[in-house]
Amino acid sequence: MGVAARNLAVVGAIASLAAVTSSAGAANARHATHATPAVRTYRTHGTAPLATAVVDPALFNSSEREKAFALARSASATYVRIAVSWSAIAPSTRPDRFVATDPTSPGYNWDGLDTVVRQAEAAGVTPILDVSDTPSWAFAKRPQGVDAGTPKASALGDFAQALATHFNGTGGLPAEHLFEVWNEVNNSLFLGPSISASSYRGMVNALAAGVHAVDPKNLVVAGDLDPFGHPKSHKQKWYSVAPLAFMRSLLCLSKGSHPHATCHSAAHFDVWAHHPYTFGGPFGHAKNPDNVELGDLPRMWAVLQAGTRLHHVVSAHRVQFWATEFGWDTNPPRKHAASLGLAARWTAESMYQAWRSGVTLFTWFDLQDRSSPSPYQSGLYFHSKSLESARAKPVRTAFRFPFVAYLHKTTVSVWGRDATSDKERVTIQFRHGKSGRWSTVAYNLANSRGIFKATLKLKATTKDWLRASATGSGNSLAFSLTVPNEPHIGPWGK
Repeated sequence: MGVAARNLAVVGAIASLAAVTSSAGAANARHATHATPAVRTYRTHGTAPLATAVVDPALFNSSEREKAFALARSASATYVRIAVSWSAIAPSTRPDRFVATDPTSPGYNWDGLDTVVRQAEAAGVTPILDVSDTPSWAFAKRPQGVDAGTPKASALGDFAQALATHFNGTGGLPAEHLFEVWNEVNNSLFLGPSISASSYRGMVNALAAGVHAVDPKNLVVAGDLDPFGHPKSHKQKWYSVAPLAFMRSLLCLSKGSHPHATCHSAAHFDVWAHHPYTFGGPFGHAKNPDNVELGDLPRMWAVLQAGTRLHHVVSAHRVQFWATEFGWDTNPPRKHAASLGLAARWTAESMYQAWRSGVTLFTWFDLQDRSSPSPYQSGLYFHSKSLESARAKPVRTAFRFPFVAYLHKTTVSVWGRDATSDKERVTIQFRHGKSGRWSTVAYNLANSRGIFKATLKLKATTKDWLRASATGSGNSLAFSLTVPNEPHIGPWGK
């Protein structure tokens, strides 16, 4: 199995935290208006993990991908999402004796994908193989205008078996175990011309049968939904179905807090994925009740749990919940987007919000800003002519070592994930104002997942800042206890 593919099983309910040691001595002097607390050590018990991934289709298919994978790993990502173009690997015209389940059958060309996978594994990141792009001979519904077509489920299943067999760990290639079924399937640009949850269910089940026939331990990732429903209009030719409506149809569930079965068809997958782009900050809620932004992830998690409980989701593993695409554009370079500091704060908060909503893998889009006039400016790095000279944004630090702190009446709650994902002792430091001196106010022992979490007995005000520091991780960004109010900024700006 890849570098970290076996380490993502969700391990039960999130445990509470307790302070476990007495005072370790007086803290350093702080601002005169604040009491000096004893420095205590807090231990984080078992929690769900939060692995991280990066997706960058442009760079991961470029001549700089080796450096790109290395930069992704240096940002503490352990996964990369890799596009697998079925139409590029399969023959353009199906030969008479072509055996689609056999990866050695004449007509298949794996060279390009092999190179990408080898380079990713060499950099220490595990590929999530995202299958898309239908060969011309494998359509059930052909494309119309801007709308994509829909593949024959049986043909997709045959290719999935060939793909999983090709990467079964023999023949000098690494073993790969993560297979994703298409991208934003509730959007007609990716699956159409008529969006059908039942058609997608057939695709998921066919791919699952193909990859599980090779190895039952392989994981199938379904969903990857566009967070917003969009009606078709004379100005906008494509359209999308609101994600919760599409999900309920796929899982045969009714609306309501206590859904019942509307049909008896099951979907076979191991991971449900979503793209929770959000307006108004990391805790924003969608206006449409069937859209899903970051603040709505608990509702999507509840639908997934209902489907599992009614046996409409079939998996040999405990079903996981992933965010497979997310980002904040920044200003610079994009006018009217979040400032560099605000985007960095929101990055840490977005990861926290996703984690506490049940997400166990969080994927950033992109690694580097695109060159102008591309609209994609959500990179961990500013655009440069070469990745050798790439300059990191503050967002990169927040993604690598997220840390948040929230003020209550007599306490401050903190959460973070150390960059090494190991049992590090994390130092929590306090500063009054922007120019004050940092002093240690607590120690927090991260668990084996790298998560640390505590409620500190600390007198503080909205003028104060906290940060986390650990030997293997360095310093997190400083986090202000003043909550910003920017309701009109979205992932791509105002």
